[in-house]
Amino acid sequence: MPLIRGEKRKATDAEARAVASAVRLRILRLCLSEALTNKEIAARLGRNPATVLHHVRTLVTTGFLEAQPARRGTRGSREVPYRATGKSWLMDVDDRPPLQHDPVLGAFLEEVAAVGEQRLQSSRLALRLSPADLEEFRSRLHGLLDEYARRAPAADGERWSLYLGMHPED
Repeated sequence: MPLIRGEKRKATDAEARAVASAVRLRILRLCLSEALTNKEIAARLGRNPATVLHHVRTLVTTGFLEAQPARRGTRGSREVPYRATGKSWLMDVDDRPPLQHDPVLGAFLEEVAAVGEQRLQSSRLALRLSPADLEEFRSRLHGLLDEYARRAPAADGERWSLYLGMHPED
C-alpha cells in the first residue's frame, strides 16, 4: 500500500471526472494494497474486462493508478498489474457540480453487497451542533481519517473499508 504524501488540493476537471464513478472508486480500493491486472480487476468486480480496461486507462491517465512491471500470465501472455497511488485521498472535489448520484455512496453500496450485510459494522448518530462545533467536528474527524490514511500499512493487517456520510436533517 503506498504511503500517501502531499497536501490536499483542488482536483482538475479530468481528476474530478475520473473519481466520479463508483466502478473507478472500487478499482482504486482493490488496487490499493495489491497490484492487480485488468483481468483480475474485472473478475473481482464481476464486469467485462474491456469495460474495466476503459476505467483503468482513465485512472492511469489521471495518475490515480500506476502500471507496475509487466509479468507473465498463466499461459505465457504479458500481463500488466496496476497499483493505486493513493492520490485520490489528496483530491478536493467538494465543489464539483451536483451529480445525479454520489459515486462514493455507489461504490460503498456495491462493496457491501459483495461482502454481505452480515459483515457490515454500522452505526448512526444524530447531532445538534452550532456552526463552530460543526466545523470543529469536521476538522477533527478529517484529521483522524487523514492520520490513518497516511499511516504505513501493517504487514499483518486486515483490509477494511470505511464509508462516512453526513447530511443535514430536514
